[in-house]
Amino acid sequence: MATQNNKKQPIENKEEKEQQTESLIKTESVADEVEAEVNESKAKADSGVLSPKTVETLKQVHKQVNIPNMLTLFRIWTIPVIVFTFFFNNATAAWIGVTLFILASISDYMDGYLARHLNQLSRFGRVLDPIADKLLIGSILIMLAYTARLGDYGIIPAVVILCREILVSGLREFLAEIKVGCPVTRLAKWKTACQMCSLPMLMVSEPGFSGAFSNLFYYVGQCALWGAAVLTVMTGYDYWKSGRKYMNDD
Repeated sequence: MATQNNKKQPIENKEEKEQQTESLIKTESVADEVEAEVNESKAKADSGVLSPKTVETLKQVHKQVNIPNMLTLFRIWTIPVIVFTFFFNNATAAWIGVTLFILASISDYMDGYLARHLNQLSRFGRVLDPIADKLLIGSILIMLAYTARLGDYGIIPAVVILCREILVSGLREFLAEIKVGCPVTRLAKWKTACQMCSLPMLMVSEPGFSGAFSNLFYYVGQCALWGAAVLTVMTGYDYWKSGRKYMNDD
């Protein structure tokens, strides 16, 4: 019996060693596979090859981050800051307001340019862009009147410009309901250019300068504002004439 037990023991030890060897081989094989996957991932990352999930995520980010819309929102965000500067009748506040207005005016050009070239045209931007322009111009005209920087008769072109903006806004809304476009004319662009020149000059004329320079900025700004008012009447009439034919009930 002792001899048989001694014979069985080597056999069992041999089987245990074989099982341990197989287990070790399997472990090494799994480790090699994991290492290969890691190296493959690193290689893809280094070579610029992204997984389909990553590519889809980047596309979604590109869709969500609309640069022209962000510029339009920036123009709206500057309005309360510009208005706030009017309550400080000093050169520093005036130049801060003028600087923000110039940046907002540049963003007005850039958002349309980038929307076309980046293919990021959107309904949100199409609706909000003209609203942002009217909010900016209207707010500054009101604050210029509030601080008496428009002079005795400067309020007249300011009222004309504000009334025209209200008229065109209502007309655009009406035409949008019947799916008729109301494109911006070349004359309207000249009107906008006159406004963008006149407003910063009037904003900075009194608190930003003194003496001859103050008078120069004031009178040039007044001339540009009156020019904008004349063009405002002309473009407003053109828009009204274009939309009037769609107002008949028949």
